[in-house]
Amino acid sequence: MTLNAKVTNAWRWPAAVAAAGYLVLAGGADAQTASGRGPVVLTRQQSDVTGSIPQQPARSRSAQFGVMTPPTPPKEWSGQDGASGHPLMTAAAIRQAAANFPRCVANTWPDAARRGISRDSFERFTTGLTPDLRIMDFVDAQPEFTKAVWDYLDILVTDARIQRGREVLAANRAVFDAVEKAYGVDRYIVAAIWGIESNYSTQSGDRSVLRSTATLACIGRRQAYFKDEFLSALEILHRGDLHPDQLKGSWAGAFGATQFMPTAFKRSAVDFDRDGRRDVVDSVADIVASTANKFKKDGWRPGETWGYEVEVPRGFNYALADRSKSMSVSQWERLGIRRAGGRPFPRAGDMAFLLVPGGADGPGFLMLHNFRVIMRYNPAEAYALAIGHFADRLRGGAPMVQAWPRGERILTRAERFELQQLLAQYGYYRGEPDGNLGSGTREAVRHFQAAIGAPADGFASASVLERLRGGR
Repeated sequence: MTLNAKVTNAWRWPAAVAAAGYLVLAGGADAQTASGRGPVVLTRQQSDVTGSIPQQPARSRSAQFGVMTPPTPPKEWSGQDGASGHPLMTAAAIRQAAANFPRCVANTWPDAARRGISRDSFERFTTGLTPDLRIMDFVDAQPEFTKAVWDYLDILVTDARIQRGREVLAANRAVFDAVEKAYGVDRYIVAAIWGIESNYSTQSGDRSVLRSTATLACIGRRQAYFKDEFLSALEILHRGDLHPDQLKGSWAGAFGATQFMPTAFKRSAVDFDRDGRRDVVDSVADIVASTANKFKKDGWRPGETWGYEVEVPRGFNYALADRSKSMSVSQWERLGIRRAGGRPFPRAGDMAFLLVPGGADGPGFLMLHNFRVIMRYNPAEAYALAIGHFADRLRGGAPMVQAWPRGERILTRAERFELQQLLAQYGYYRGEPDGNLGSGTREAVRHFQAAIGAPADGFASASVLERLRGGR
């Protein structure tokens, strides 16, 4: 998409989202952050093979997103313990690991050699490398406020971004035609990923990926994971796919137009323009094809959509609205689910699960197999919903039919923590309260709502918290 920052090859914020501020998304226990950067100028001469990105007037980030740009973070590490309480995240442990950083990096040489990295490359790219301790403040960062799903969609799926995406698709039609034929992945999904991850290569992150991954490989609580990312970044530089000035991205190491982690780059990046380099920064052909290849490897089904906006009838059993409960579209229809706007479902036999991210007062969605594939790019339901909806808008689809419950106030982190504590006190929640609203909290809220005779939609709203505070 953790901040308890639980990072995997997809578990990180889109760089374009980070520029708009922190968000917490439904779909997992964790959320994550990345840092944005200024405009990236594509200097390579583009042809019909490589494609091109139409230029747009420079605008401030606040103007692009319609929100206030968050304050610039301090330039130095705060010197404080991490919020996770992990022993490797104490200030003393961080200082000790930072002092040992040169030795830690040097000790990766045997592993680098086993990956085919030459001694010359290793020395060239690691000599003088220093830790970026500011990252330690991001690893365990926790947001005080979150964004509602509808606010998240408002930020990402804008008229300006839709127009921009259509321009990119039109300018690079030959590339998208060739990639769609080669990989069978919907061009509009690929274009949506590009638009949301980096706002079409204008916000991709400005930190050295090598320095960031080296820091996290030697300092903090995810060293084993990031050692693999660091060595993979070295492989990218040794092979010459990207130059050091291109290999820049988020604090967690995601880079390029569609924000690959180094290990994901190794698995999925392709040299579609056949220039000898897999360039996911400046080559449109490689950007589009590499992203499509990842979706193909993750199981994308050609010719199928991601999901449908649906109307959920009153009195519906919301216990069925769960990612683990799949039924055919025709079975959902027998339960009263109808496609929004009165249109028929084109494939009644498709298996789907029901998602109601805004509760009983908001729209519902039947999510198909390809929605799960999008979640392999970032396992947050709101992210995947934004990608799917943005793709539909790019292809000419209409806005969502039903209204969101915009009058609902989203809980602060302290209130989310209190909600979990009260749910545990009444016997509904069995996890450890942490302020992160995942599937366990959603299920607990459902049980509480059923007990008080409310629609058991699992939506953790301010009104639910008030009922809990009132002793049920």
